[in-house]
Amino acid sequence: MSQDLPINIETIIQCLPHRYPFLLVDRIKSIKHGEEIVAIKNVTFNEPHFTGHFPDKPIMPGVLIIEAMAQAGTLMVTTATGFKAEDKLVYFMSIDGAKFRKPVTPGDVLELHVKKEQVRGSVWRLDAVAYVDGVKVSEAKMSAMIVDKKQ
Repeated sequence: MSQDLPINIETIIQCLPHRYPFLLVDRIKSIKHGEEIVAIKNVTFNEPHFTGHFPDKPIMPGVLIIEAMAQAGTLMVTTATGFKAEDKLVYFMSIDGAKFRKPVTPGDVLELHVKKEQVRGSVWRLDAVAYVDGVKVSEAKMSAMIVDKKQ
């Protein structure tokens, strides 16, 4: 099933366990459930990491860009057919080939593109790319595992 309407924060928080200041996806721009997603992270100056990274030249830490891509990937997985967010969690297992091409700064709109590369049982392999104004700023290959919350 494909969906091209913006999905708002109220729906996102039903699918992700993250909360402020660690919820890094603001909106889903488009989604093909279990296949690919385009999500948005609005980068704002009042985010807590900018007070120390770096005070005179605020730059979004690369690890948070990776986390934003991972959260977008989790949203793609959690909207796949048969997934029940109230019973399951998505744990990241690996991040490979991470590259950071341009700094991300306050005022940027980070567009997170994540595609399913492969699924084997409960393990998903994802290809993620982040853009600002159509320019690639980061990319990585990730793998994640779906687990029961009760484990």
